[in-house]
Amino acid sequence: MFERKSLKWPIFLAIVMIILLVVLSVGWILITIFGANWTLLSVGSIMFGVVLSGVILYLVWSIQQINLNRRQSNFIDAVTHELKSPIASLKLYLQTLGRRNMDENQRNEFYRSMLEDVDRLDQLITQLLDVARLQQDSNEPEQEAWIPIDKTLKGCIEKLVVQHHVAPESIRLECPELDVWAKRIDVEVLARNLVDNAIKYAGSPPEIDIFVEVDSETLNSRWLISDNGVGVPRHLRRQIFRRFYRIGDELERTKPGTGLGLFLVRSIVRRLRGTIRVIDIPKRSGARFEVMLPLSRNRPNDDNNTQQSVPEIDNTSPFGE
Repeated sequence: MFERKSLKWPIFLAIVMIILLVVLSVGWILITIFGANWTLLSVGSIMFGVVLSGVILYLVWSIQQINLNRRQSNFIDAVTHELKSPIASLKLYLQTLGRRNMDENQRNEFYRSMLEDVDRLDQLITQLLDVARLQQDSNEPEQEAWIPIDKTLKGCIEKLVVQHHVAPESIRLECPELDVWAKRIDVEVLARNLVDNAIKYAGSPPEIDIFVEVDSETLNSRWLISDNGVGVPRHLRRQIFRRFYRIGDELERTKPGTGLGLFLVRSIVRRLRGTIRVIDIPKRSGARFEVMLPLSRNRPNDDNNTQQSVPEIDNTSPFGE
């Protein structure tokens, strides 16, 4: 889960800077003793520039590590809460069922709530396993194939509306019959996290629009996932895709999560050689994620290099584009 970076680079950089500082100090002492020498001055100036660059690099690296440690701390707080809440709920329900005689309706209600808690734990574990899978070797046993985008999105929506207890009509999907050349698990994780993020941060009642089209210029599939929430501030639209990053203080949030969903989305989009960004929604609040994915790529060991035909569809979005 946590990426273990080697310390060889920062240690090497620190040693080099120390050596250069010693050499630079000796050089300036020699210049002071024997008088100005243009050769020594030139060499000293170059060394000074190298040391300054090293200090800047080390400072940047240190800031990155501090930010990563802060996000990891938020991640631990989030996972602890995501694990503790359903476990405490399950324990309470089980204790109540064991100590009290309850009628059939009450028991069924308890069983339903317990199943929701188990689903919540299952979702958390699945997300953690997805991240671990992305960090492993890319040579996985599953082979790439033509994966239907429309059916994958419909399947994810059907599962998530039940999980989040939202009305099916609150999510509007417009997607033609399109296939993408990828691994099935990648497309499913991509679709699930995009829709889950939209539901989670939508307004009340939620209004989510999912529109997929073929870009007429690049012939890529263009996904637009919009919600009616508060949106994402412009200065945070790149940071939200970082691992463990969540907006605000972890202990003050009301939305569950670990800061891994959008990190998974960005990682998979990059693996599929696509792009993702957050764009404005005309004339209303909310967040809109735009994903561009190549519909086809060269297949390995495919002499015919067969590619799917791109359907001709109307590229005018019904969602305010």
